[in-house]
Amino acid sequence: MEFFVISLLNGVSYGLLLFMLSSGLTLIFSLMGVLNFAHAAFYMMGAYAAYSLGLKIGFFPALILAPLVVGLLGALVERYGLRTVHPYGHVAELLFTFGLAYLIDEIVKVGWGLTAVPFRVPAALHGPLFTVYATEFPKMRGFMMLVALLMLLAVYLLVTRTRIGLVIQAALTHPHMAEALGHNVPRVFMLVFGGGTALAGLAGVIGGVAFITSPSMADSLVPIMFVVVVVGGMVSLAGSFLASLLIGLIQSFAIGLDWSLGGLLDALGVAVNAHTPLYSLLKLQLSAVAPTLPYLLLVLMLIFRPKGLLGTRAD
Repeated sequence: MEFFVISLLNGVSYGLLLFMLSSGLTLIFSLMGVLNFAHAAFYMMGAYAAYSLGLKIGFFPALILAPLVVGLLGALVERYGLRTVHPYGHVAELLFTFGLAYLIDEIVKVGWGLTAVPFRVPAALHGPLFTVYATEFPKMRGFMMLVALLMLLAVYLLVTRTRIGLVIQAALTHPHMAEALGHNVPRVFMLVFGGGTALAGLAGVIGGVAFITSPSMADSLVPIMFVVVVVGGMVSLAGSFLASLLIGLIQSFAIGLDWSLGGLLDALGVAVNAHTPLYSLLKLQLSAVAPTLPYLLLVLMLIFRPKGLLGTRAD
């Protein structure tokens, strides 16, 4: 029971961090049709911006200001870069964001060095939040979960319950009509892209202080980020939320289990020895292959449900 509860809490907290990262990418793609390959780079910028600001003003003010700085940078990128290449199609947009990711990566290396920076958990978030049996659940993970849930609620209310959200949806589906009603559609898209990158920056602040802030932090999350978006459904924020939790739970439980196909066969009375075909594969423990399970889920999803968990099939 202790293993189950702790694995459940760790899986949910990690899944919510994945959602914080992928939600901005899903939002940008669903509202603008832009697959932003530089999204993880903005995540990294959020961590480094919060680290630098935190040295001057403290962690909690930096938690608010760093995403705003990253969002402003994203808005400028859309206004003076992405908008310029938009007339040339989605391939040009993809290549632009792909190159932008490498540019941000090099800027970070030049500005902060090649090694990890000491971005530490603030004193207020040190220590256990509560104890489950003999295992302590840290305050930082609880804070991570709280921020992710508040972010989900804020984005949902903004998009579905406010006039700004209605204007954004109208600009997406009927841009000419929205312009005829006096709305500046290009500005709306700029704000959407800036808001999506700000969400990445917020995830970077939390992920950077909870794990590690280094130039490689973006590279390690790019694959899993796109797995979440595809599994959830490319245009579904709710689908990304479910996929994030699912992947977080799969990895959290799998990494603590020493099950193997060989052990299962032994339990069923089937002899497994060194002369059995694929013996090494049968003896491979689930914990050893835990990092590959999300990609297995991605392959199965593309085979059996290409539109994702909550995605809609385009006609």
